[in-house]
Amino acid sequence: MASEHEPRTTWTFLTQHARILLMISRDAEVRLRDLAAACGLTERAAQAIVTDLESAGYLTRTRRGRRNHYQVARHTAFRHPAEAGYEIGDLLALFAGLPAGDDGRRHDGSPGDHREQHHHV
Repeated sequence: MASEHEPRTTWTFLTQHARILLMISRDAEVRLRDLAAACGLTERAAQAIVTDLESAGYLTRTRRGRRNHYQVARHTAFRHPAEAGYEIGDLLALFAGLPAGDDGRRHDGSPGDHREQHHHV
């Protein structure tokens, strides 16, 4: 039996779609398997989210050799009417300086590198 101090459900403020878009905004050539692993998803689920984001106009995907290269449309507005007047770039900028991976480090491995990487918009 759960105590009254334990959460009733597990939930977070950011959706998996937001997490994946944030990771892509940090590294325009991130691998699908890395997106999946960082979000605790299967590669198929991560691929479906990338497809959703691409279909909705939040990013474009092109092939560069054997890798995908993503371009985030930072001026695209949020989907929900309550946030429709705001651009996703504002959210991405808010989280740009936070740790990128599960280990609390940025993509380059340093604990304090605040550079934004590969935004190419």
